[in-house]
Amino acid sequence: METSISTKKEQEIKIAVAGTGYVGLVAGVCFAEVGHKVTCVDIDDSKVELMKCGISPIYEKGLEELMQKNYKSGKINYTTDFRTAYREADAIFIGVGTPEQPDGSANLSYIATVARQIAESVEKDCLVVVKSTVPVGTNDKVEQFIKDFLVNDVKVEVASNPEFLAQGSAVDDTLYAERIIIGTESKWAETFLKKIYAPFNLPIVSVNRRSAEMIKYASNDFLALKISYMNDIANLCELVGADIEDVAKGMSFDERIGSKFLNAGIGYGGSCFPKDTKALDYMAKQQGYDLKTVKAAIEVNNQQKAKLFYKASKRLITFSGLKVAVLGLTFKPGTDDLREAPSIDNVPLLLDQGAHVYAYDPVGTKNFAEKYPEGKNGNGNISYVNHIESALDQANVCFIFTEWQEIKNLPAEIYKKLMRTPLVYDGRNIYSLAEMKQAEVEYYSIGRKSVKVKGTKYAEYQNS
Repeated sequence: METSISTKKEQEIKIAVAGTGYVGLVAGVCFAEVGHKVTCVDIDDSKVELMKCGISPIYEKGLEELMQKNYKSGKINYTTDFRTAYREADAIFIGVGTPEQPDGSANLSYIATVARQIAESVEKDCLVVVKSTVPVGTNDKVEQFIKDFLVNDVKVEVASNPEFLAQGSAVDDTLYAERIIIGTESKWAETFLKKIYAPFNLPIVSVNRRSAEMIKYASNDFLALKISYMNDIANLCELVGADIEDVAKGMSFDERIGSKFLNAGIGYGGSCFPKDTKALDYMAKQQGYDLKTVKAAIEVNNQQKAKLFYKASKRLITFSGLKVAVLGLTFKPGTDDLREAPSIDNVPLLLDQGAHVYAYDPVGTKNFAEKYPEGKNGNGNISYVNHIESALDQANVCFIFTEWQEIKNLPAEIYKKLMRTPLVYDGRNIYSLAEMKQAEVEYYSIGRKSVKVKGTKYAEYQNS
């Protein structure tokens, strides 16, 4: 069948992107950056107006600069008018959320809404590309769903094109990706999607739709497995007197293992790993299969997040009335995202026990304050400060949940100088044991010995 989409290089490709979160907005801006004509669609008028002013609704390094540059050049626009955007598009990328439901499955309602809008709007042949993370087989359903509601006699095919960006480096991860995965069911769809990505000049792995959907889950869940494995080993290191950082260093030289995702800590968070592990586990159960490795990763991660809180609870009689410094609220540096962040698990525990929490984060404070407004919260109180020193001043105990560079740059001796009791629980292993011992700070981390204060005399001992 002839299609109305030319493959001539000189033709400008018009792309519509549904959704302006991490997936959709970053993809749209990067498509514009390589020369395509892009329209980003969102349902929120105020959000659209902000984006037209070059203001990103998400915190992401380098994103606003590209938004401003490409909006000024006319390569990208933002709108709530999905009908016009989809009607004129050669390709429509779906980048809306697929949030986790209580049973662990993915909520596909946003996908379905966009699919129906596309079906009722398109007036020429087009390729619909799902970038959102969806269960295996979803793209088949999306294509059928669009055909069921199609108003005009046009050809619409659906392709899978999962994203592999990391929050905090999403722009670079898109423009300079290690590979691009495309899943298609026809040569036409494969050729056209390759044409869209040709300006990126990156390796393209072309598979069928279901394999592309599985590649996304298999990749993310493998990394989650790696993190949980190292945290499990770290917990054992504490019991047997080994040092997880030495163990990780020794492992990293093995090219079969590699050096990435070997850092022990208080668990993974964010929008991908927690959701994707639960979704794959749910998907396996629906097929009557027990995915034991992924289930174990989920269990280890759930137990790891509050590890330091319970360790501190053994050290202290109570948190009631104590000033507790919390350094880092987001799940990782470089983002304002709080989804599945350790702070979300630990701060409520501190507040329930009557702690006076003083929290610092370079960019995550506003989002956290929406969940826990400044002032009285349950049995405790929370205050948000603009400087690390304000959080530490006269604090009885300090928790480090995010390895922001601003926190990593803080000299160890500051804790002894400012805190009423220099007692630090570090969930990201920022400091060496030697420097904390030298600074006379009682220090607990993950998978390593503790530095224990005994009056003015210090001794290292194995965590219990």
